[in-house]
Amino acid sequence: MDLEILGLLLLVAVAAGWVDAVVGGGGLLLLPALLVAAPHTPLPTLLGTNKLGAVFGTTSAAVAYARKVTIDREVVVPTAAAALLGSGLGAALATALTADVLTPLIMVVLAGVALMVYFRPTMGNTEDPTLRTRNRVLAAIALAGLGVSFYDGLIGPGTGVFLIIAFTAVIGMDFVSASASAKIVNVCTNVGAITVFALGGHVDWILGLGLAVCTIVGAQIGARMALRRGSGFVRAVLLVVVLALLVRMGWDLLA
Repeated sequence: MDLEILGLLLLVAVAAGWVDAVVGGGGLLLLPALLVAAPHTPLPTLLGTNKLGAVFGTTSAAVAYARKVTIDREVVVPTAAAALLGSGLGAALATALTADVLTPLIMVVLAGVALMVYFRPTMGNTEDPTLRTRNRVLAAIALAGLGVSFYDGLIGPGTGVFLIIAFTAVIGMDFVSASASAKIVNVCTNVGAITVFALGGHVDWILGLGLAVCTIVGAQIGARMALRRGSGFVRAVLLVVVLALLVRMGWDLLA
């Protein structure tokens, strides 16, 4: 890899860390950059290398949030535990299945997310305790810990967005608390996925660790901005990232 391309890739990793820390979706930037920078590298290796960079950035952001935001352990701990299993299963299938079949379905879900966030401007601005029932908590744990995490292991980009929506729409968290909770769960999805990729020899460790340093830098900047600017800022970035995901997936579908 040429030094110029490597330098650009590391800058993209900083940006991906920032996006991931605020709302999730850093894979929207980093994974396509890896595909362009290393076109002859097998896809599973690029997925594994992307996860190696992501796990460090996400962990860094999770620590930054945990210092300032009270974490709902009743929800986050079982969701994170389930995420290890869900993402591991997704990663195990990633080498055998193609995402092409899933892309149209994911686009429909993302469009629904965008409409929900846009037409419900109060969602996530403040906590809504009335939504926090036992059945809804169990539904959020199953949706985020198994469903979203399976998707993260299989494909990845947009995982943080889906986790935040699960926590805000299902159990009424505000956007900042949901983002903090999503980071902790996302750490576990990354760990579960990278374990499977590493066991299969699908990780470029030197490149991945270089990306990790850069994602940590971006994650620290992003987490501090989200905490300082609050739920309105997270909501705005969420909409931008969802629309960007839709455009990217639509482009891939038509290409």
